[in-house]
Amino acid sequence: MSGDTAIDPNVPPSGAGCVECDAAGGWWFHLRRCTQCGHIGCCDDSPAKHATAHFHESGHPVIRSYEPGEGWFWNYETEELFEAGPELAPPVSHPAEQSVPGPAERVPEDWARVLRG
Repeated sequence: MSGDTAIDPNVPPSGAGCVECDAAGGWWFHLRRCTQCGHIGCCDDSPAKHATAHFHESGHPVIRSYEPGEGWFWNYETEELFEAGPELAPPVSHPAEQSVPGPAERVPEDWARVLRG
């Protein structure tokens, strides 16, 4: 992750939840943040996998976890995990009080079965 244009530390995140899930009334397991444009998408363990879809649509290769207490980065192009990276514009995670999975009012009672399915 050596100073490439895939990371813009000044761009804030797009919001507290997955952009596409919020628009469609869906839910997510964990959230990821695009380090180039700030798009928040749901992880590959989520039903819709919007973070990976964003990479395929935009070509933006690097994401950072958007979970409280996590600071790792992933590069889709090289399939490399980085335990740390540059500081990004705040906030660095969704609100700690936000449920996981979330948002609470849209998560089905059988969410664990849905994810295993």
